[in-house]
Amino acid sequence: MKSDLGKSIVRFSSWLTLLCSLVLALPVYSADDAPAKSDIWDKVRASLFESRPISSNTDQVIQLETPLRAEDAATVPVSIKTQMPQTAKQYIKKVYLVIDNNPSPIAAIFTFTPDSGRADVETRVRIEQYTHIRAIAEMNDGKLYMASRYIKASGGCSAPAGKDAEAAMASLGKMKIRLDSVPTPNQPTLAQLMISHPNTSGLAMDQVTHLYAPPQFVRKVEVSYAGKPIMTAEVDFSISENPNFRFYFVPRGDGELKAVIVDSKDLTFENKILVKTEQPNVRQAERDK
Repeated sequence: MKSDLGKSIVRFSSWLTLLCSLVLALPVYSADDAPAKSDIWDKVRASLFESRPISSNTDQVIQLETPLRAEDAATVPVSIKTQMPQTAKQYIKKVYLVIDNNPSPIAAIFTFTPDSGRADVETRVRIEQYTHIRAIAEMNDGKLYMASRYIKASGGCSAPAGKDAEAAMASLGKMKIRLDSVPTPNQPTLAQLMISHPNTSGLAMDQVTHLYAPPQFVRKVEVSYAGKPIMTAEVDFSISENPNFRFYFVPRGDGELKAVIVDSKDLTFENKILVKTEQPNVRQAERDK
C-alpha cells in the first residue's frame, strides 16, 4: 500500500514539474507586448494611409491610455494625450482612433487646429472582442505616429442599451458643455461635451421584444470657439451610448463655445455657452486684496 502511494506521489510530482515547465515556456503578453499585427489593421492601414510610413516612436508625439481589462465593454474609457503644443508652425492635424476587431474598426477621426491648444481627447468606446486599439497622429507636415494598446473586453457593441428606448428618445440630442476651470486668455482650456444619445449600433437585441433596434448614432461633432473651428470628429457606433468628449481649446478673448452634432438619421442638434476669460493680472489683484 505504501509502495503504491509512493509511486503515485512520484508520478504526480513528475506531472507537476512538466506542467510548470510548459507554463513557464508560454509567452507572457502585457498590454504593450501582445502581437500588434492583424489582417484587419493591414486593410485599415492601406485604406487610410496607403504605403505611408508610420513611426512607433511616439514618446514625444502621442500616448494612448486604456484599461488592460475593461469593467464594462460598452463603456471603455480611452484617453489620447499628445506631448506637444499646437502651434501654427507645427501641430497635429488629425488623430485616428482604430479598434481592430470591432464591427466598424475606424471608431473616430478627430481633426484639430492650432486653436485647439492641445490635440488631446478623451471619450468612451464599445469593444466587441479582445483587440488592439490604435491612435494614429497625423502632423500638419504629413508625418504619422502610432501608439497602440491591447485590451481585454467583449460584447460591447452588441450589449443592450443602458436605458429603455422611450426614455432615450425623450432626451435625444440634449447637450451640456462644461469647462474645468476659468479660462485664461491664450492658454489651453479643458472642456467637456456631454451628448444625450442612445448611439444604437443595430447589433443589440431588445431583451423584451427580442428585436434588434435600428442603428442611430452620432456621426459628426463640430466644436468651434468665436466662430473658429476647434475640434471636428467623424465617429460611429463604436463610441458609447451618450457620447462624452473632453478636449482643449485656446480662448483669445471672450466668445461662444459652440457644439453642433449630426446623427446617422441626419438629425442636427446644437448648444453653446458664453465663455468669459479671466485676465491673469486681474486674478492676481483679487488674490492680493
